[in-house]
Amino acid sequence: MSTAVSHLSPEAKASLPQHVAVIMDGNGRWAKQRGLPRVEGHRQGAESARAIIRAAGELGVKYLTLYAFSAENWNRPKDEVDALMKYLVHYLKTETSELNKNNVKLEVIGQIYRLPDHVQEQLKKAMHTLAKNNGLTLVMALSYGSRIEIVEAVRGIATKVKEGKLDPADINEQAISQHLWT
Repeated sequence: MSTAVSHLSPEAKASLPQHVAVIMDGNGRWAKQRGLPRVEGHRQGAESARAIIRAAGELGVKYLTLYAFSAENWNRPKDEVDALMKYLVHYLKTETSELNKNNVKLEVIGQIYRLPDHVQEQLKKAMHTLAKNNGLTLVMALSYGSRIEIVEAVRGIATKVKEGKLDPADINEQAISQHLWT
């Protein structure tokens, strides 16, 4: 545990959030402002993510969601999307052992089926390796959009109603929550 974390008072530790979410946005703009290629900004973003994951685990945060690739990101130039997928696979291959050592569990939300097959395979491997860990749960939002999540939840509910498995009168916040990705 880092020195800064070990010096937190019990009150300070108790006041820490259980779930922190980070929207990883602006990496390309960061690079452009420095005269660097956009992909360099994404590489630096991955380095920042590594530091955030480490700090969240040390602080005792239970859930960390990284909004790493939105559904809208598919509209970016193909070479940029390909570079992002390459960084994701590289990160998973090189960091899974470190995540495992630090008791991090990995979960993924979003339209994973839209990711290239090799990316999906690497995600499955990493999740399998980290499945039994019970420290920080890292949730990666990939090909994710909140509106898409809501649409898919409503479709799931509608299907259950159509199949007679759910009475429309029983649709409430809990029923909706059960159909969301997290």
